[in-house]
Amino acid sequence: MLKKISVLAVVCIMALGASTAMAEKPLTPESLKGATVVDDAFVKANHGKIKIYDVRKKAEYVESHIAGAIAAPYDEKSELAVNFDASKDKFDLSKFPSDKKEPIIVYCNGPRCWKSYKAAVLLIKAGHTKVDWYRNDGFPGWKAKGYPVE
Repeated sequence: MLKKISVLAVVCIMALGASTAMAEKPLTPESLKGATVVDDAFVKANHGKIKIYDVRKKAEYVESHIAGAIAAPYDEKSELAVNFDASKDKFDLSKFPSDKKEPIIVYCNGPRCWKSYKAAVLLIKAGHTKVDWYRNDGFPGWKAKGYPVE
């Protein structure tokens, strides 16, 4: 009986460790050539002045988002890496301004959320020249600070 309990305990500990390791996504890079990494203060100061795009899942957007943000879900299937294969992902660039000089802010769920990084990369490749990437706290930080949400 004691042996069964010991084996069960080891299995539970291993499963917990594996699930924790899998849940911890790698950090996105701290910078991105062609984009400006912006913080809460910048987004708050420019709220209502620059279009803000939420690239999280549609369900997350519907649940709550930065007030006035535009839904532009990034359907991520590629690896969480700088050299991701964008052909595995789905992202509708037509939701973004045709004037590629217009400033835009993209966000998701903070520094471990790769969707906003990947969206920024694709926007830059598409010719957008004023891409602001809200990396630091993303939506969870915005909401925690009591900033406007819908």
